[in-house]
Amino acid sequence: MKVLVITGYKPQELQIFKKDDPAVHFIKSAIQKRLTALLEEHNELEWVVISGQLGVELWAAEVVYALQPEFPYLKLAVFTPFLEQEEKWSDQNKEYYSSILSQANHIDSITKKKYESPLQLRLKNQFVVDKSDAILVVYDEEGPGSPQYIIDMAKKKSTQTDYPIYMIDSYELQLVVEEEQFNNNQEW
Repeated sequence: MKVLVITGYKPQELQIFKKDDPAVHFIKSAIQKRLTALLEEHNELEWVVISGQLGVELWAAEVVYALQPEFPYLKLAVFTPFLEQEEKWSDQNKEYYSSILSQANHIDSITKKKYESPLQLRLKNQFVVDKSDAILVVYDEEGPGSPQYIIDMAKKKSTQTDYPIYMIDSYELQLVVEEEQFNNNQEW
């Protein structure tokens, strides 16, 4: 496994409306635990790929950057579905996105034009699934949302070839919350 896609919910799908929402910390912790395990298990894992959407993907980018001192060969690629995807975002989100992109090892746009249709999102999903060896998704089957589209493509690929689909669901997130709360209570 050399290339891993990380994706998941957008902030509004998780009812997260502030950058400092405590849930963001726990989601990033869960991603970090899973990504660290994958890096230790698959020492050839070299690239994490995201499309740069707000939410899980940009939080995953922060995790990649935090892990790079320990795993200096780990790189981040951002493949946006279309040019200027941040065009209609708030100034605060544009600034955050820009800071993530400024540290990425590779940035490109799949369709090389501004938004025209939802087809561009489907092409992005197809591209990143086709070009990757596995996918990690923060997603819960009981809480459907936008990640379902890429999961469907990943499931199709996994029936044709060895393509692992790793999920971080609400149960795993709850375990991270409980573990961190337990550890914090032990530090007195």
